Amino acid sequence: MRTKWSAFFLALVLLLAPTAWAVRASAGDALYQYATIDALLAGVYDGNLTMDRLLTHGDFGLGTLNGLDGELVVLDGVAYHAAAGGQTDIPAGAAMTPFACVTHFTPGIVLALPAIHGLDALNAAVTARLPSKNRFYAIRIDAAFDRVRTRAIPRQTPPYAPLAEVTKQQVITDFSGPGTLVGLYSPDFVKGINVPGFHWHFLTGDRTGGGHVLGCSFASTDAHLDEIRSFALDLPDSSDFDRLDLGGDRSRELKIVEQGTSKTE
Repeated sequence: MRTKWSAFFLALVLLLAPTAWAVRASAGDALYQYATIDALLAGVYDGNLTMDRLLTHGDFGLGTLNGLDGELVVLDGVAYHAAAGGQTDIPAGAAMTPFACVTHFTPGIVLALPAIHGLDALNAAVTARLPSKNRFYAIRIDAAFDRVRTRAIPRQTPPYAPLAEVTKQQVITDFSGPGTLVGLYSPDFVKGINVPGFHWHFLTGDRTGGGHVLGCSFASTDAHLDEIRSFALDLPDSSDFDRLDLGGDRSRELKIVEQGTSKTE
């Protein structure tokens, strides 16, 4: 009888094992990324990932649209396109991106932030409270902003110039009032793949304006963080990407692009 029951339980364990593994494998979030930041810096502004497909990978994140058409902000499962000038719209599901990062946002960490005056101050305040600098974090900050300075770049046409050159065309817009910062923190070891450190986009409270953040100021509030230990990267299926030489160091170009043509707080 003992042998019979042992065989039964062994069979039951083997039957349930794939299900148990699937639960463990799906537990926790992953940061999904399409393309690499160095490819974008080099001028690969057309991808083949649609908004509909992107949103199957996450409900929170950032990126841009094909042709480097402004900024992409994904918040609460909706993709918003912030055009040059700061106005937002919701792109068609068939619209495509050359670079984007999203996750299913499930915050588990709350950081109490002091009053913030400048993007460097924000980055320093969050960095000081991170459990580890070797993980990814999705960061949401809802606040009444004294000011948020954003930029967006007008849609480009081929042949494309490198991003550090195109950034000179950026249109800067200032916002104030209720809104949301959508941020990602990536560890230093993703250099060349993503933006090491912080990358912030912004949406107004009524979702009618936004862009890439160059500076911000707001009173004390909470930052909500989703700690992410898994990273998934899809590479574009394109000859433009395949022909690139991605062996160089584009850190200087990235600094210019992230801060704008000049540092602005």
